[in-house]
Order: sequence, then structure tokens, then C-alpha cells
Amino acid sequence: MNRIKGNRAERKIDRRTFIKGAALGLAAAALPLNKSDASFWEAFFQKHFREMNDEEIKKVLQRLEKEAEQKYKKAVKIGNEKAMPGVLFGYGLDLSRCIGCRRCVYACVEENNQSKDPQIHWITVLRFKKGEKWVDLEESEKYYNPSLVPEKDYFYMPVQCQQCENPPCVRSCPTQATWKEPDGIVVIDYNWCIGCRYCMAACPYGARRFNWSAPNRKPEEINPKTHYLGNRPRYKGVVEKCTFCIQRTRNGRYPACVEACPVGARKFGNLLDPNSEIRYAIENKRVFRLKEDLNTSPKFYYFFAYGV
Repeated sequence: MNRIKGNRAERKIDRRTFIKGAALGLAAAALPLNKSDASFWEAFFQKHFREMNDEEIKKVLQRLEKEAEQKYKKAVKIGNEKAMPGVLFGYGLDLSRCIGCRRCVYACVEENNQSKDPQIHWITVLRFKKGEKWVDLEESEKYYNPSLVPEKDYFYMPVQCQQCENPPCVRSCPTQATWKEPDGIVVIDYNWCIGCRYCMAACPYGARRFNWSAPNRKPEEINPKTHYLGNRPRYKGVVEKCTFCIQRTRNGRYPACVEACPVGARKFGNLLDPNSEIRYAIENKRVFRLKEDLNTSPKFYYFFAYGV
């Protein structure tokens, strides 16, 4: 934001814009001249999330909750539940059951506070004609009438973040704003993301979304139960993606898309637990992972319970 004061331009920018300018060598004279806004400076000099101690994280969460409350006129709780020991999350999707209804898409939007104008979806459901080539994700059909499903001679394949064990998006990030957590979830710190979109270019699954404008969501539509690394309100100019509903799964719940699926096509659980349903699917079904030749090692498994 630029403000004119007399003959002097008083320029106020946020921390993310300044860091992006610094990364591009364009940050000269970009610091704000108004130094009285304490909360601005707290945000500007916020340390990397993984370098903060518990007390520092607590203060950051309080500041962000206050900002969200002022914007949306309602209390928003931003949690920081940590990864549980002995847990490595994995996801399974039964393509022989999926009917392409997109209820997973809509449940994800409601749970994770995605923008509704413009629309941002973390899940894309692709439609393929049986018997035809279906491995080309980029050229597949994304737009069809969900009120007509299931359609004869077609099958459907939802695609979202594959939560790679070897994520190329993490290696490409110049500010370390994205990383892999101990439970396998690849997360993004929106306060450190500079919107360069290198991660989007690096992701072979097209799973990341960029906020071209300030995310638009009515106060009554905001889900107030959020996580710092997940579904908390975002900013213009940052990238976001699926986080396995980190605010739910780290509290012992299923992701919203799993609960919303009317045919039970989605499976979720702990890959380290031999008795989990995801382990059962991997060990007893015809399983494959997308683009395995890229050595990203996705923790998202597709399988067929019967022929398609």
C-alpha cells in the first residue's frame, strides 16, 4: 500500500512482498517509513516456523487469531498440533468405486477455507472413457456435469497433493516456506511464502494453487477450527494445497473428503500400522501410484477393488 504524505511518498509493504523483492534484488527503499505499528513489525520479523520456540509460536498464533477476528468478525482458533510419534499418513483411493460426484471437492472447500471467488479447489476430479488412454493428466477432461454421474462407459480419477516422500516442491522453494513434516504431510507456511510459484512448476501433479487475489469468503462461511500449517485464512499472493486436513487428522479424525465420500472410495490411515485400512488396501489390492518413474514416492495410492 502506498500513501502520499505531503511531497513524500510513504510506502508500507508487508514482509512477504519485501522478501520477494529482496530475492529479486528489488528491495531497495522498500522498508516502511511508519515504525509505530508494533503488530506490523512483529509480522515483518517473524522467524521461520521451525526455528521458533513454543512461546514464540504462541505469540504468533495469538496475533494471527486477532487479525482473523478483526477481518471476519468472529473468533478463529489457529492450532499448532504437532505430528504424532509413530505415524506416517497415507491415502488410498478405489477407482472402481469412485462415481465422480465431486462431493469430496465441495467438502474440502468448506473444511479448508478455500476462496470461493475466485474459486480454488485442492481436489480435481478427472473423467476418462473406459478403454482409452487415461494416464495423461494434463489433457484429461476436468469439466463435466456432476449431476449426470455415474455415466456409463466412464470412470473418474480424483487428483490432489500426493504428499510425496521425496517432494520436488520442497527442493524448489527459495525461502523454505514448504517442507515435509515427520508424519509425512507436506506443509506451507503462508507467512513465509513469497508467491514465486517455483513449487507449482516443480510439482508433477499440478496440486498447488496460487491466490491471484485476496481469498474471498464470507464470515459465516469461515471454518473457525484451523491449523497454522493448514486451513487458516490465507493471503493474496501465496500458494496453497491439500494438507490431509492436518487440523483434523492430527486430532484423530479423517480428512473431510474421506467422510464426505458417499461410496467409501477413499481410505486413510497410518502406513506404519499393519492393521490400518490403508495398509490393508496396499497389501491386498492392485495398487499403483502416479508417475512413479519420477521417484517422488507419493503416499497417495490408487487401486482397483474390481475391474474397470
